[in-house]
Formats: sequence, C-alpha cells, structure tokens
Amino acid sequence: MKNVTKDSFQADVLNSDKPVLVDFWAEWCGPCRMVGPILEQIDGETDKIEIVKVNVDENPELAQQFQITSIPNMKVFKGGEVVKDIIGAKPKAALEADLADFL
Repeated sequence: MKNVTKDSFQADVLNSDKPVLVDFWAEWCGPCRMVGPILEQIDGETDKIEIVKVNVDENPELAQQFQITSIPNMKVFKGGEVVKDIIGAKPKAALEADLADFL
C-alpha cells in the first residue's frame, strides 16, 4: 500500500480514475495496526479500488481538512469526493461488506 502525503494527495487520491480508500492512521494507534494487514490483503485481492495510507501525525493538514477526529478512519473517494466513511477497526468480512460497492 502506498503512503500518501499532503503533497501527493491531489494526484494519488482526488485525480484517480478509480475509487481510492484512504486509511487515516497513526503509528501509536493499536486498532490501526489491526486494520492495516486486512487492508493490505484486500488491496492484493482486487484492482477495482486503490488503497492508500495517510499518517495523521505526519499530515495534520489532511486530517484537519477531512475532519478526522478518531482513527482508524477510512474514507473512499470517487471522482474527488468522499463517497463512503468507515470508522473503527473491523474484521475483514465487515470491511468487505462495507466496501462491496467498490470491490
């Protein structure tokens, strides 16, 4: 999974020609570390959606712009707009159910 910063967000997420799930996370966040490997599995199983990570500690501007108040927080962007919000750690089956429209 690609790490995205405020400098690459426009190109990697907003201008993408396919849906992009952005995982807003932090190194110190236990639930984020649980979700990470699940997202990597999903990323490896499909090419219909891009999955990228944004470290909120390193990119506070993005966290503020998208009103990230708790993590893990995953947002699906399509056509430059947020079309789905997923908050909190979930098992793979629940994440796949949440993302069914994009997988």
